[in-house]
Amino acid sequence: MSDQKHATAYWKENVRYLLILLSIWFLCSYGAGIIFVDQLDTIKMGGFPLGFWFAQQGSMFIFVILIFVYVRLMNKLDKKYGFDKD
Repeated sequence: MSDQKHATAYWKENVRYLLILLSIWFLCSYGAGIIFVDQLDTIKMGGFPLGFWFAQQGSMFIFVILIFVYVRLMNKLDKKYGFDKD
């Protein structure tokens, strides 16, 4: 595979990961914190309605978790395409 095709395939896969992870974050922060808040408020977590929890804390926790997931995915992707060597 030529270097250009190799780099293009790498970036296509990287962008796909980004879109998936950002979609998950959007659904958790905007969806759970704003759109579905009334349905989630029927569930309590730590004494607070779950919708409130997602709006105040949950989306931040999920974002941090997604950062670690992205790092892991990128490490695997770097090894797959041979970009892990310094």
